[in-house]
Amino acid sequence: MTKALARVRGVRLMRMVRERADAGMTTAEYAMGTLAAVAFAAVLYKIVTSDVVSGGLESVIGRALDAQF
Repeated sequence: MTKALARVRGVRLMRMVRERADAGMTTAEYAMGTLAAVAFAAVLYKIVTSDVVSGGLESVIGRALDAQF
């Protein structure tokens, strides 16, 4: 086997290993993204349902509904 052929085979092997290693990362990335989105949604829900924000939203909606055109 020549050095050039061995090098080509080595490059192909490294490319295959790299592709296989990256294949499993997408599942972990999706899981972390989903977990972050759920945590963000929970924080937003707590903020929106708090007394201060809820009262402010009711005030804004009340003023919008009572507006004279």
